[in-house]
Amino acid sequence: MDYKKLIIESGKKLIDSGFTIETWGNISAKDEETGLVYLTPSGMDYCNCTTDDVVVCNLDGEIVEGHRKPTIETELHLSVYRNRPEVKAVVHTHPIYSTVFSCMGEGIPLLIDEAAQALGAPVKTANYALPGTKELAEECIKALGKEANACLLQSHGAVCVGESMEAAFKVANVLEVTAQIYQLIKSTGKDFVPLSEENIKAMAEFAKYKYGQGK
Repeated sequence: MDYKKLIIESGKKLIDSGFTIETWGNISAKDEETGLVYLTPSGMDYCNCTTDDVVVCNLDGEIVEGHRKPTIETELHLSVYRNRPEVKAVVHTHPIYSTVFSCMGEGIPLLIDEAAQALGAPVKTANYALPGTKELAEECIKALGKEANACLLQSHGAVCVGESMEAAFKVANVLEVTAQIYQLIKSTGKDFVPLSEENIKAMAEFAKYKYGQGK
């Protein structure tokens, strides 16, 4: 796989999806064979980036290829890979509805079938820490735990992970839709009818083992 090309295409997708604006947000992918991580550069327009702008480093953060400064959230990305070996892609977004809940310090429950299938566990909001700091990376890891595929960063945005870039973007999509639905429910002054733990588990297993072709 051409990981540099994947990063460039994913950066443009991040903008086109409306998950961030300007140069906010960042993306990475891990090559399972080499253990190397490919990252978006810091503060550059994703629509104008080329494969030469992609930065490659190892899990210790040592840059092995690239002349650009990597994303300020490099430690956050690397911390996810070190703590969740199954993760192969991390997408840090700044979506509107999800960020509303992050600003309130609230999590997002698995209130729809799609969330139960894709998000892994109820989405928590990490305690606030300044962008680009080791503290933020640590809080992100705590909020993700070992099962969740997404967490919110207080007053900042969201972190979505997956076993592929496609999976990570699916998580980002489902998270934002779920947040929007949750916000609309709250605006009625009422509460949602929760899914049972049994049905949440069934939905997760359905998505993993039955949904789609070849399963």
